[in-house]
Amino acid sequence: MTVTVTAPLLDVQDLAKHFPVGSPLSGKRGIVRGVDGVSFTIGRGEVLGLVGESGSGKTTVGRTVLRLQDPTAGAIRFRGQDITHLSRRALRPVRQHMQLVFQDPYASLNPRMSVESILSAPLIIHGEKMARGERRARVEEALQLVGLFPAAADRYPHEFSGGQRQRIGIARALMLRPELLVADEAVSALDVSVQAQVINLLMDLREQLQLSMLFIAHDLAVVGAISDRVAVMYLGRIVEVAPTAALFTGPRHPYTEALFSAAPDTDPARRPQRIVLKGDLPSPLSPPSGCAFRMRCPYAVSACADDQPALRVAGPGHFKACIRDDLTLSAPLKVR
Repeated sequence: MTVTVTAPLLDVQDLAKHFPVGSPLSGKRGIVRGVDGVSFTIGRGEVLGLVGESGSGKTTVGRTVLRLQDPTAGAIRFRGQDITHLSRRALRPVRQHMQLVFQDPYASLNPRMSVESILSAPLIIHGEKMARGERRARVEEALQLVGLFPAAADRYPHEFSGGQRQRIGIARALMLRPELLVADEAVSALDVSVQAQVINLLMDLREQLQLSMLFIAHDLAVVGAISDRVAVMYLGRIVEVAPTAALFTGPRHPYTEALFSAAPDTDPARRPQRIVLKGDLPSPLSPPSGCAFRMRCPYAVSACADDQPALRVAGPGHFKACIRDDLTLSAPLKVR
């Protein structure tokens, strides 16, 4: 009997993105380790949630995976092809299959362009040869796909609400019928009720179009609603990754527990004790020795300062970067 193993759509290994800082005139130079050795895969039709507080490196991961900025080290394989060092010309046909939904629906749409022009731009840039009427039909099809009327094509971004603008941004990302969508904080700028609508839309699109997604957010409740697996980032590194249900029932890293305790819960029967982390996120310019989280961790011991912990197996499909195996951590949220 032959077992066929399907290769992941996206395979990221030891990805690093460092930013040089300082002035040659002052003689003080340094390196900000925005992303420092991140590895993950996304299967076809899978949604991987990437969560962490501001400054953890989530957006840098998303932009580097799409090659909007060049990686410092590591490898990015998309559809089996190594795209880590492809030139801009060689990347052009690849970009059709991997698209980005921006965080701010107000800043990501050109106010001087009609919706039809905005949605037609990807087709024109990538050389899709079609008559204007055919392009218009593709635009209207995309608008209907995201829950907007075809007549919206003749209007301008300022005539729409924030949620509607984000739907237009999603429609633009879908114009080239990509296989991978990177949603970078795609709902964080929206009201809570509108967030739910956009998340439901993304879930529907995933089913209809068999989309794979890297869903970046800072809210575990939002990530849990849409993701198959969740990766937790802290100071440029992934500290825990697990299937969503496993993470929500039994986190294995203290930072993940702290994120859960900070998330609001509408169930009055669950009133967990809030874990208040001491201090601020350390500077990626001079990270602490050993575990980067140890300076704020309520469970830290002296051994945490010795070596930087690597991701290791903590359960089926569950990995953690923590040396403490004696902890029982809580997660008060439920998977929707």
